[in-house]
Amino acid sequence: MLHGFVLHNDEIVAASEPILSAGQVGSLMGWGVFSTLRVSKGCLFAFERHWARMKRDAQLVRVPFPSDPEWLQERLLWLVKANDCLEATLRVCIVRNTGTVFTGPAIKREFDLVAMTTGLANWGSSIRLSVAANGRFAASPYSRTKVLSWAFNLNWYTEAHECGFDEVILQNELGDVAECTSANIFAVFRNEVFTPPLESGCLPGITRELLLNQISVPGITISERRLRLEDLAVADSVFVSSTTRDVLPVAEIEGISVNRDDSVSVKLNAALRAYIEDYVSAKAIA
Repeated sequence: MLHGFVLHNDEIVAASEPILSAGQVGSLMGWGVFSTLRVSKGCLFAFERHWARMKRDAQLVRVPFPSDPEWLQERLLWLVKANDCLEATLRVCIVRNTGTVFTGPAIKREFDLVAMTTGLANWGSSIRLSVAANGRFAASPYSRTKVLSWAFNLNWYTEAHECGFDEVILQNELGDVAECTSANIFAVFRNEVFTPPLESGCLPGITRELLLNQISVPGITISERRLRLEDLAVADSVFVSSTTRDVLPVAEIEGISVNRDDSVSVKLNAALRAYIEDYVSAKAIA
């Protein structure tokens, strides 16, 4: 559930206050971009990476975007302070306000900033995945873009829960594994770890990016490779990653058996947590 206050442009308002109207076209049509950040000890973890991805996506889908990252970061920290949430999940949205015949007559801003916080979710010690064919169209120029139009993902996620699973693997039009609705996926083969390339239609997750480029564990290599369900079936283990889940082992995949040597994912999760601690400590000193 949302915390008591939300951020609307330059104001902190009660979460119960109406702040969007039908005339702000992006709010009803999903024309906007968003990201989900981890708040750790009051710090916005990896804010710079989230900013860069949102800016890229906004340019691609023609959503006006703030020019100054410090402007946005300052306001998000106002929200963290208002909700007194030193450990939390933060959702930030940039909503396009104009662009169709349904634009409201009183609209004066090109975009609205809306942000909210909630508590950290308890994802448990592992995750169970169903499978959906044709869940991603990898050939689309927008396949790697994180936009507000999230209905299909939410529907797949809800269907998975109705069938007794926690999340769903989305395959692309070629039958390759792309990602989950809100997590990237990895397969472990001895000390080699592979995740689908962006060309498979997955989003460039921030935790995925960190695992590929920043997290180092002696003897373990992480790289991109096309994966199919058959690969997941013979892997030593499978895990997912996301901003809120860190590294989470997969216990079950619909229709195939899954091996559970989670030793590599445990090491990677420990290294990721250490990286987060170091980042937060450096920000506190600065």
